[in-house]
Amino acid sequence: MMNNYDLYTRGGVITERNADYATIRLRIPGGVLSAAQARQLAKISEKYGDGTLHLTMRQTMEIPHVNPENLEKIAKALEKIGTPIGAEQNEVVNIMACPGTERCKYANCETIDLARKIDERVFGKELPIRLRIAISGCTHMCNSPLLNDIGIIGRIRPLRIPGLCTGCGTCMVYCKQGAISLKDGISVLDESKCVQCGICIHSCLYRLLKSEYDHYQITVGGRRGANPRIGRELISVETEEEVVEVVDRIVYWVYRSAWSGRSLADQMDEIGFEKFREEILKEFGAREEAEAATGG
Repeated sequence: MMNNYDLYTRGGVITERNADYATIRLRIPGGVLSAAQARQLAKISEKYGDGTLHLTMRQTMEIPHVNPENLEKIAKALEKIGTPIGAEQNEVVNIMACPGTERCKYANCETIDLARKIDERVFGKELPIRLRIAISGCTHMCNSPLLNDIGIIGRIRPLRIPGLCTGCGTCMVYCKQGAISLKDGISVLDESKCVQCGICIHSCLYRLLKSEYDHYQITVGGRRGANPRIGRELISVETEEEVVEVVDRIVYWVYRSAWSGRSLADQMDEIGFEKFREEILKEFGAREEAEAATGG
């Protein structure tokens, strides 16, 4: 059970401009609440806050204008309904996720349960820096995983079986990258333009296109803000279990190596990203790396 000091210094307790009040940020991996939880949060806000709830960019929720004297009561009420006080300081903050295959017709992987698994493993771990994680079920990347410290993207490498294509052109119409053309009545893929979004597979009317490689692309070192930066590719893995393990390794690497006061994006080279990447590739045996080494 946390003591008073632990509670009042939690990252999810944010002092407002008027220092007599605090905003309480919640822990809601993937931003998914039950209707019952939403009703209870409304009651907690009406009782201890100003009767409003703020939806944040990181798919969590805040209870504004709380008297800090009520923090212990609020913490107990939030724990009871499964939405405990969250994180906002130098720690792993709320895990973001798009709807995934449960609801989105473009998604290549399930995302919400994966967000919960990652949350269970690394959420709130104290670090030299704040660490943001986002999961996207496809390469449309609605929640911008490439602009997060750790990005996870569901991808599919399409496989065309010679002799089966009818040349209907549907996949060419749906491909937003202009990576598919028709030549002699057969669809042809320009792999240099393909982002492995899987749209051609999903759109094929005759189910002739298959997946050669379902995988998660994991990137590191992305950043939003005034000076945005795209994350660097670390590895591609095939299972949720591998994703969770790789994320855990990244968090530990940041804990051991990163300097405080600077974003991860600004110190990737100094703290040895390439060496870390080599170690991850050896440990998890990325399929794409193996194929490249063998010329497959």
